[in-house]
Amino acid sequence: MEFIRRRIESQVLGLTGLALGQIDFENPQGDPGLFGPDTICWQVHGDFTSMLIGGIGALMLQALHPLVLAGVWDHSNFRADLLGRLRRTGQFVSGTTYGSTQDANWLIDKVRTIHLQVTGTAADGRPYAASDPALLTWVHVAEVSSFLAAHLRYRNPQLSGADQDAYYAETALIAERLGAQAVPRSRQEVADYLEQIRPQLLCDQRSEEILRVLFNAPAPSALAKPVGALMLHAGIDLLPEWAAQMLSLGFNPLQRRLIRSGVKHTAPLLRWAVRNGSVTRARRRLGLPPLR
Repeated sequence: MEFIRRRIESQVLGLTGLALGQIDFENPQGDPGLFGPDTICWQVHGDFTSMLIGGIGALMLQALHPLVLAGVWDHSNFRADLLGRLRRTGQFVSGTTYGSTQDANWLIDKVRTIHLQVTGTAADGRPYAASDPALLTWVHVAEVSSFLAAHLRYRNPQLSGADQDAYYAETALIAERLGAQAVPRSRQEVADYLEQIRPQLLCDQRSEEILRVLFNAPAPSALAKPVGALMLHAGIDLLPEWAAQMLSLGFNPLQRRLIRSGVKHTAPLLRWAVRNGSVTRARRRLGLPPLR
């Protein structure tokens, strides 16, 4: 059993930012980082299964904004390096959540510098810049709303409304440090924001290409292939109904039940196997016992 556990953990951690080896979550001792273990984002971001599903949903949602998509299209090699993109995104989220203060600040500065280099003209002729506060707000809201939705569905559906609002308020700090403005800080503000931005969103050929890349992404192993397909379907199932319709995606009620049941049976195995993730290492840095 220990061999199986280690094999699963190795494959899971290979998908995360830990595989990049750039952050020491266990040092310096006693440093709480930007948030600390009593915050809601430590709870929400600590579960690999719900974060992966939320990340897939967020990527699909983000692909509906033509200016954000133009930056990805023109300045990244996502078609050839989807795993690398997943790792870098995971490193940023886990590093700013669980990393030391110095490492979190390094990641924020690094991403701000990269954003300054991402400029161009979208397919519709409009100029874009990744440092645009409005675009940064969209990317942030798409991510955190998806992370929280996945957490509520697959990890802790009893998370209180007050704690959900606290999550949005906490994570707004990172978006603002990156340059976002008017960042929603509660469930109601997020809902209002998504309603207001919908007229700016569309599904075009580039959006469809993002989906094609996701659907055809190779699995890291034969063992991971069925789990990967399940997580992809769960990410689609997580999308707001209006977004799923725009992307021409969706499932019937039976398919939804099967997907959700599959995740709920798979997630405990992944949680059993992964004992040395970012949150566990950060807890060691603070002298805290591992979560059970």
